Amino acid sequence: MRSNGCLARAGLVLGLLVLLGASALAQTSAAREASWTARDFTFHTGDVAPELSLHYTTLGDPAGEPVLILHGTTGSGSGLLSPGFGGELFGPGQPLDAAKYFIILPDAIGHGKSAKPSDGLRAKFPKYNYDDMVAAQYRLVTEGLGVKHLRLVLGNSMGGMHTWMWGTRYPDFMDALVPMAAQPTEMSSRNWMLRRLIIDSIRNDPDWNEGNYTSQPRAFRAAAVFYGVATSGGTLALQKEAPTRALADKLLDARLAAPSKADANDVLYQWDASRDYNASPGLERIKAALLAINAADDERNPPETGLMERELKRVPNARLYLIPASEETRGHATTGMAKFWKAQVQEFLASVSRRAM
Repeated sequence: MRSNGCLARAGLVLGLLVLLGASALAQTSAAREASWTARDFTFHTGDVAPELSLHYTTLGDPAGEPVLILHGTTGSGSGLLSPGFGGELFGPGQPLDAAKYFIILPDAIGHGKSAKPSDGLRAKFPKYNYDDMVAAQYRLVTEGLGVKHLRLVLGNSMGGMHTWMWGTRYPDFMDALVPMAAQPTEMSSRNWMLRRLIIDSIRNDPDWNEGNYTSQPRAFRAAAVFYGVATSGGTLALQKEAPTRALADKLLDARLAAPSKADANDVLYQWDASRDYNASPGLERIKAALLAINAADDERNPPETGLMERELKRVPNARLYLIPASEETRGHATTGMAKFWKAQVQEFLASVSRRAM
């Protein structure tokens, strides 16, 4: 009888988990996509786009508390609906339950379905940077969606750098900031060196032809895989996955052979946009409560430099959550898996008071 009772309870728990998973999936499937046009958008270069198309995805009722979530380089807003990210955050009872929050997932300039070089201008597309991308996000949120104040801005990798910039450029616009896998300091060191190798591999490929190619240049694919192996994946995880040369070759061959729809001009612009990133000079302007999240094995933002701790001292009401390294973490990609930090975000958000609009 005792055994049958345990089995019954186990079945009940399993049933509840299935129902919760189905509810989270239903929330994600209720996502809405749309585009908004920013008129007379002025880039930092002085170039003006009479009409700049900005794509976005939303979840939840617009009457809910607005939350802005920002994707990484080469990603898109809809990509954040993945089971490992949105599936851990947006469902019933989860930290950013779409029944409570109005979740805004924009495609940054040059990414997803927003305006980008491959739409037709190719290398004549304005040479955007992170300043332009954040300015476009702000116009989308305020003019396009009519939002006057955000409960939270959360971003991962490039989105994390954008989150730092939101805090310095629009300090009164949000209650809380969660920059992940991103430091506020100048783009430099290994991170920039390897980004430049991707950029140079495209520009130096004769097939690129100043952006006027008839078929995709081949060199950038290998450079992108090289960058991914060198700066993401986690040392322990890669050792576990490829403990022999044969397995390492198999893993690398699979990555090199993986199909891709990436456009060389888009990729060049995406990585080059980080060239002058540096949120550090404005850190004292941040007013929102801030929780920085990084992984201890993040190859692009190695904690041993001490840069994050140094810079956080300049930000009032800021703290760091460092995810311990393990065979389950993935280096820079760790924060793409919300299971590692969702509890900390939920606790943090519950502690942050709502600021006057």
